[in-house]
Amino acid sequence: MNTDIEARRSDAISRGVGVTTQVYADKALNAEIWDVEGRRYIDFAAGIAVVNTGHRHPKVIAAVKDQLDRFTHTCHQVVPYENYVRLAERLNEAVPGKFKKKTVFVTTGAEAVENAVKIARAATNRSAIVAFTGAFHGRTLMGMTLTGKVQPYKAGFGAMMPDVFHVPFPVELHGTTIDESLSVLDKLFKADVDPNRIAAFIVEPVQGEGGFYEVPSAFMTQLRTIAEKHGILLIADEVQTGFARTGKLFAMEHFSVFPDITTMAKGLGGGFPIAAVTGRAEIIDAPGPGGLGGTYGGNPLGIAAGIAVLDVIEEEDLCHRAQQLGARLKQRLQSLTEIVTQIADIRGPGFMNAIEFTVPGSKKPDAEFTNRVRRKALERGLILLTCGVYGNVIRFLAPITIEDTVFAEALDILEETLRACAQEV
Repeated sequence: MNTDIEARRSDAISRGVGVTTQVYADKALNAEIWDVEGRRYIDFAAGIAVVNTGHRHPKVIAAVKDQLDRFTHTCHQVVPYENYVRLAERLNEAVPGKFKKKTVFVTTGAEAVENAVKIARAATNRSAIVAFTGAFHGRTLMGMTLTGKVQPYKAGFGAMMPDVFHVPFPVELHGTTIDESLSVLDKLFKADVDPNRIAAFIVEPVQGEGGFYEVPSAFMTQLRTIAEKHGILLIADEVQTGFARTGKLFAMEHFSVFPDITTMAKGLGGGFPIAAVTGRAEIIDAPGPGGLGGTYGGNPLGIAAGIAVLDVIEEEDLCHRAQQLGARLKQRLQSLTEIVTQIADIRGPGFMNAIEFTVPGSKKPDAEFTNRVRRKALERGLILLTCGVYGNVIRFLAPITIEDTVFAEALDILEETLRACAQEV
């Protein structure tokens, strides 16, 4: 029973590992999960944008099974293997930027971010990094330092890494314009850090944990211009936005400028642990031999899965599918705005969508209503995730391969839940 396992979890596992639901998975397929009690759920979380290609996609599973029959681990730095090279070649071709690229594989998104910072520092011989409020870049020491949210990621962990600075992320809904963000950046250059000491800007094209706010196109262009003026590198953290989620293979394809370094993980492995850093060849080559890598970096099973994921995205045209699903979701949500007056905003490119709630008649974030929606949706069999600095945003991250019938069922559950929660207020 779920309750029995939950009691064991509470007794055996650190409370620092937060859990959104007490639903214990027994099996999953595409966009559906069945728990240990046999109850079915529609998954609008996808392991936090990991199984974009669905739980247990047959092509991904077949590729991993084939690799299992060959070998599971040699450590690429000891005995390398060809498919590591093959996946690197495909990412070098696919990542935005019309220049020669190289790639290094690691295991997690946070590790990709850590390595991107190492590479940027090695390439520029500078140490400072500029990140943004509301950003999420991981739970490692550098990752949480870069993250622009204290609770729960930084609280109680002592001093952060030095030479990391934060600039307000432009969100006009919360009163921060593009000009105000750029003004703070200019003041930062004048008061706190010489721009000639900054190695890189790091930015999510769409903030994930921060609330699914898109970088305004004009702001990204200005950021690229400022970076080039001062010899600063631009790192795009595509850990959550990558692999068809936003209607493009990478979210940076929505902009007219390219990053120097791209970090990725989550959707690349389709459920298997793998992450990567791809960027300008001369930048990625800056660290000396042995400066990059890791025992499990580019694990053969993750590599095999990654190649299959890229095949599935291409063969099933998941970028176009993401655009279709996102449009349908936003249209349904938009139809409820007069009834659910807590809805303040509906947003997001492709199938990386979010709905933000505020107290009706004000701009005050309504985290209580947001959590009520999440809980009641779960009772009806729909798994949702919240996010945002104020905890008042629900993000929608269903597998892009979700069947039309299951998607329609999920939209009905979502509408029923929103209507019911609005009536309770």
